[in-house]
Amino acid sequence: MFEKMQEQPPVSLLGLLIAYQADPRPHKIDLGVGVYRDATGHTPVMRAVKAAEKRLWETQDSKRYLGREGDMGFVEALKPIIFGAGSDLIDQTAGLQTPGGCGAIRLAADVIATASPDVRVWTGTPGWPNHNLFFSHSGQEVVEYPFFDLATQTILFDKVREALTSTREGDVFLLHGCCHNPTGANFTTEQWLEIAQLLAERKLVPFLDLAYQGLGSGLEEDAKALQLVLSAVDEAFISYSCDKNFGLYRDRVGALYMMSRNPRELKIAASNASACAAPGWGMPPDHGGAVVRTILESKELTAIWRAELKEMGERVNGNRAALADAHPDLAFIKEQGGLFSTLNMSVETAKKLREHYAIYFADSGRMNLAGMQPADVKPIIDALVAEGVLKAL
Repeated sequence: MFEKMQEQPPVSLLGLLIAYQADPRPHKIDLGVGVYRDATGHTPVMRAVKAAEKRLWETQDSKRYLGREGDMGFVEALKPIIFGAGSDLIDQTAGLQTPGGCGAIRLAADVIATASPDVRVWTGTPGWPNHNLFFSHSGQEVVEYPFFDLATQTILFDKVREALTSTREGDVFLLHGCCHNPTGANFTTEQWLEIAQLLAERKLVPFLDLAYQGLGSGLEEDAKALQLVLSAVDEAFISYSCDKNFGLYRDRVGALYMMSRNPRELKIAASNASACAAPGWGMPPDHGGAVVRTILESKELTAIWRAELKEMGERVNGNRAALADAHPDLAFIKEQGGLFSTLNMSVETAKKLREHYAIYFADSGRMNLAGMQPADVKPIIDALVAEGVLKAL
């Protein structure tokens, strides 16, 4: 059987991480894989997570199965964080635990394929490649539209509007809830209001991916656009990741929520999501979800987590400000949010930056602002000027 198969290319970003780790140069800078690094360049286990894990070690008395839906205490504890404490949306959403945000998106794609096999899914470019990968593998037709211009670092809102008005009733429209990956671009409140209105008028189903809540403008602020959209529509999918804002990357902690104003239909949707999860993973891994639940069930640990997350967001925004202030061509970086921004460069330039300067950009020009240190600003600027990405001052 195996002799009939063709070798597949490696995952590019993971290859970048391996290359960075193998690079012996002491001045190397990792702007590639999207993980948070502190001021020492380390990706720490958060203090709240350590404390929650200690509590679990002391009190957890069984490793029995939880079922397809995973830890429902975890799923419910996240709802006020995502939808707002006291919001009607809490009762209008049903969810289940998934293996990371990736698992949530893939599961949603399977649910969409079950409900509407002929539906189209609209995604903006540049975007996160795995979105299209998951939808395509579930059989959806993916329709791409231009979302962002790298040369001018601006959202092409006319193209977004054009895409929304080119949809068919029932189509799924993907939106990043905050901290767009890979551009860091944010819609204005006025633009979000127009998007919400068009989604409702054209009877579309928004798919809101919230993977970086708290790492942009703050925990509550980063959820406002999602809440605004959900208040305008009758149905929606929400994928959520705890990998970044709880630092649980390798524990794969996520959740899929479905929103409906019809209680009966919401119950049916939830049962179908559970059925679709069965052939995928049977039951999601427990540990990370239990950690998050333990944190959110404790006022003390929640306060520690919120303070840590605030520190992380401030550090990322401080790195943005440092780069933006160092060169006028990078002023836009300060106005963007989250871990990522993408510079207008060729694949060849990205390779040169890695090979000649030990500065690890993704081939797309995406840079992880959470990966740099204040001392990295000058070598980054000097390299980008030398390679013509920025003008000489």
